[in-house]
Amino acid sequence: MTSVQPHVKEAGQGPAVLCLHANASHAGQWKGLMGLLADRFQLLAVDSYGSGQTPDWHSERTISLQDEVDLLMPVLDRMGEKFTLVGHSYGGAIALKIALLFPHRVKALALFEPTFFSVVEHESPSPNDVDGIRHAVAAAGAALDNGDPHLAAQHFIDFWMGQGSWAKTPEERKPAVAASVRNVRRWGHALFSEPTVLSSFGQLNVPVLYMVGGKSQLSAHAVAKRLVATLPSVELIEFAQMGHMGPVTHPDVVNEAISGFLQKVFS
Repeated sequence: MTSVQPHVKEAGQGPAVLCLHANASHAGQWKGLMGLLADRFQLLAVDSYGSGQTPDWHSERTISLQDEVDLLMPVLDRMGEKFTLVGHSYGGAIALKIALLFPHRVKALALFEPTFFSVVEHESPSPNDVDGIRHAVAAAGAALDNGDPHLAAQHFIDFWMGQGSWAKTPEERKPAVAASVRNVRRWGHALFSEPTVLSSFGQLNVPVLYMVGGKSQLSAHAVAKRLVATLPSVELIEFAQMGHMGPVTHPDVVNEAISGFLQKVFS
């Protein structure tokens, strides 16, 4: 258990929904969803370690997904007996880890491309279908070693959002993104070294909305292929025109899908 307190944004009343953001992002990415659902649900969006207003990881030991869950325990303790999880990318991986640890407390999950790369890694070592993100993390890490956080951000953002995306990022946003990407090796370690095996997800018998972008990368689709085939109660939606950052680039469409899913779960 950690003594660090995560920063939480909160809105609405009703059944509890915890929203977890992507890497190089923060809880504010769920502002639109919170506005959409606040008349029916209690929404809590949390900044993960080193994001938004939550302090950075405080240990010399490399972080794990379990450490990310431990950070959230004070929030989970506030959310009553049952809660729903919404997660994007790294946040989706954390959401899945929470669901496996507390299956009887999770009502449902809405996930956009959770980056649980270890389910591919366990199946076969490199070369494999997650080499794309492995190489992007290595290139970003090398740029950090050379004292160039903006080049590190370029490697990471362009991998997930397409070549030239970093160049198109508004100048006022670049410093915060570059600062967050300093954690890129840490994220990679947590996602690639996670010990949970794919078959564990076969026991997760709760409704899951699994969203993917048709224009996303093989690294994300490879995880989706395996998890969708294993989760017992899963609905798959592919947004043909979106990439991995769909909840950020097309929030209204993604949020409407999440809203519709939750309406079915709670009807």
